[in-house]
Amino acid sequence: MFANHKYIAFETIVIKEVRRFSRIWLQTLVPPAITIGLYFVIFGNLVGRRIGDMGGFQYMEFIVPGLIMMSVIQNSYSNVVSSFFSQKFQKTIEELLVAPVPNYVILSGVIVGGMARGLAVGAIVTAMSLFFADLSIEYPLITILTILLTSIVFSLMGFINAVFANSFDDISIIPTFVLTPLIYLGGVFYSVQLLPSFWQIISGLNPIFYMVNTFRYGILGSSDVDVYWAFLILGVFIITLYSSCIWLLRHGKGIRS
Repeated sequence: MFANHKYIAFETIVIKEVRRFSRIWLQTLVPPAITIGLYFVIFGNLVGRRIGDMGGFQYMEFIVPGLIMMSVIQNSYSNVVSSFFSQKFQKTIEELLVAPVPNYVILSGVIVGGMARGLAVGAIVTAMSLFFADLSIEYPLITILTILLTSIVFSLMGFINAVFANSFDDISIIPTFVLTPLIYLGGVFYSVQLLPSFWQIISGLNPIFYMVNTFRYGILGSSDVDVYWAFLILGVFIITLYSSCIWLLRHGKGIRS
């Protein structure tokens, strides 16, 4: 019976999170797709014609996996950070915390909601990319697993940001000054082989670099990193971030006043 209650609580949280972004889809789903569409036109068509091949592929084909991954990262993160902080700001999170719902159920529901938005935007961007490049997925399992694990990682990171944020300005600091630079320096638009040795080492310290290249390997069959090593990094991030989020919920850090 208790297990059934936990499932109902989880399902309710997920439905609430999905309805939250789906009912305002013109603000949550369309703008990211338009932005990535501009990248396809400007970088893929206009700039790509001058660049030629990248990593043995046409430049448009090369950047498509990175742009899909970029959309998933940004939207998984932003959905959780904005949703959970809004609940903190409106004091509605207190009602959930006093309910007989385990912390892991609360966290899982919020994370799945973030994944839903990230994957929804990723699906839209993937559909758009078919108008610009002929893509065939070389390794479907690796492709799906990579995008799922990546959306989990950044949903968890968005949760941590929301916990420590004290104002709406605070939820934009990490995406602006940390997330965006890491994405652009994560091999979305270039192959790390073009960089000098020192900067190749620096790129190796960027976790997004591994996610983008593993996803590119799943689609194109080519990568600048060891795929198994990349999955290990993803697993370590998920375990560490999930444990941290549970600890924060258990101790009420940034939540209970």
